[in-house]
Amino acid sequence: MDKDKYPFAVRLIGFEPAEHAQIAAMLELAPAHGPGYVPLHEDSLQEPDLFVANGSRIEALAALAACNPEPMQPALAVGEAPPELCAACVERPLDMRILLAELARLVELRADAIAQRSSRGLPVVPERRRRQRPDLDLSDPAQYLSQRQQPPDGAVLIVDTGGTLREHVSRLLGGRKRAVEWTDCAAAALRLCDETAVSVVLINTSTPHIDPYGLCASIKALPNARRTAVVFLVGGTFGYDPDRARSVGVRGLLDKPVAERHLAGALKKLLSLPT
Repeated sequence: MDKDKYPFAVRLIGFEPAEHAQIAAMLELAPAHGPGYVPLHEDSLQEPDLFVANGSRIEALAALAACNPEPMQPALAVGEAPPELCAACVERPLDMRILLAELARLVELRADAIAQRSSRGLPVVPERRRRQRPDLDLSDPAQYLSQRQQPPDGAVLIVDTGGTLREHVSRLLGGRKRAVEWTDCAAAALRLCDETAVSVVLINTSTPHIDPYGLCASIKALPNARRTAVVFLVGGTFGYDPDRARSVGVRGLLDKPVAERHLAGALKKLLSLPT
């Protein structure tokens, strides 16, 4: 694949491991003259550019419907999909040329939709619900009121080798009056989380002498860190273990190098910031 071309992030939904690996391998073989594709890890906090769902599983179709696919984030179903989902379809057995051609067509439609919204001054990434809304909700409204929490207002803590990322995050947050701290020491990170209000911890997993899983577990064990979101910044050489990450309370990951729009989008959601 041509490393200079723009990689489109793809969220694969509802596939068995073997077919998931098959589709990921096909995406890696996208020709150099067309779009490139990167399958997102299940724990990734990055917004996808496209969805590819297993049209043979009702659970996958329900998850796709909850994502609300639209022209700016189009969807492709492998197998059949209900017309109301507004998803394109490709048949099984999968043919790589057909799959890549259909994705390239969706990429063009996506570009047109983004251009139209941008020309009207509208945001190009729509707001998404964190949880699927029930089809028929008969719950007591007081139950929702009791579950509501104030948006996080603590600092952002960067655990990294140097302060470059801290400066970058400070620029992204601009005038939102959020403290952005930095350290390369696990003990200092714990002390900051214990003594001050910290809403988000970004841990660069390549930081020397830092066990990211152990640091996350220690942070989440602090009395005041129950709502602190711990996010891993993961490079290709780091062996991310999703089961271990979830067991210690990791909120999710972002792949390095992190594009500015993906980092800004993740921070916006984690800090409940307005557009």
